[in-house]
Amino acid sequence: MADGTVRIDGNSLRLAGGVQVRFIRTLRLPETGTHPLPPGLGEFPLRRVEDYPQTVPAEWLARGGVMLPVYLREAMWLSFGGTSEPAALQVGVGKVCAVSGKPWSPRPTRNPQNYVVLPRQPWLDGINSGKGTVRQFVAVPLGLGATVEGQVTGEEVWGGVQLQSFPLNDTALHAWREEQRRLAEAAEQRRRSAEAAGYGAAMPMAPGSAPQWGAPAPAPAPAAAGSAPRAAAAMGLGVGGSMRQEVYKDDRPLSDWATTAAGRVFVHLVTPPEWRRITGEAPPPSPVDRAAYTRAGLPWFDYYDQDAADLDPTDALGEVKPVGDWLGDDHTPWQPPSPQQVKPLGDAPGKPVVDGEW
Repeated sequence: MADGTVRIDGNSLRLAGGVQVRFIRTLRLPETGTHPLPPGLGEFPLRRVEDYPQTVPAEWLARGGVMLPVYLREAMWLSFGGTSEPAALQVGVGKVCAVSGKPWSPRPTRNPQNYVVLPRQPWLDGINSGKGTVRQFVAVPLGLGATVEGQVTGEEVWGGVQLQSFPLNDTALHAWREEQRRLAEAAEQRRRSAEAAGYGAAMPMAPGSAPQWGAPAPAPAPAAAGSAPRAAAAMGLGVGGSMRQEVYKDDRPLSDWATTAAGRVFVHLVTPPEWRRITGEAPPPSPVDRAAYTRAGLPWFDYYDQDAADLDPTDALGEVKPVGDWLGDDHTPWQPPSPQQVKPLGDAPGKPVVDGEW
């Protein structure tokens, strides 16, 4: 097991080293065409597995980690924040790397790169599937073969999402901090020079202009009593529609990263009925219809970073088929957003989460 501490803070996961990950509900895209980034529709609630020893499946207790409720074919994306110092974050879907398509690895690798670089990568909406695109994360049950895990490995054993973060090693971190100090001193000197020239002091940041992550979720409910642990109704992630999003290439040498994870966590995906049975809580309502969202004139997003290099997709992930090939077309009407709706972007700790064997 990893030595790093992982905690739930509201609806965020905080891994050792300052990495923050939130799981965001979103609209599911059509499985044909390439689309702007869909909007966020709130956060998935998170609960520690160990808080429900009488009702979670025994294998979940063995793996430790956290759980969240998700509907069949519901889409999600991962938001990364809270990271001031560089970190390499591995994202697994059923212990298949969402960036490289390779099996889960205990350390960062290159050729292919098996991690995203924080804070450069602001989010990840799906698997790395094409030049400048990803295929949306969509929840499906294990056993159909529709998950990324099932299509890449030929079996469905793990499901869920796996996260593992690596800081810079001591030498690289010291060099990075020194560079940040020099940049801060240079910025302060420019500010003072501007004041002396009569241009006025730098304006303070307006209240609310920093990223707002919303109110914390209620504290986890106590473990439900009664029924004994039973077999899991396990869920995993398949893929849906394609969207424009880059997975950035790391411009550091691999040797800059630590070889031991600062923190890792297994995220179990729970069906709404199982969530109610395990926790005693009502699951969130089903996501809003995407046509209704578009008709209301609410925004979609395009993100572009001209200074970053995008990773090429691997053959394994490029060949993953959408979940509709297994579950069929659900005939949800699709109304594309108008150009005015597509907005350009870019250019308090709880108890530790117990890790397990996975």
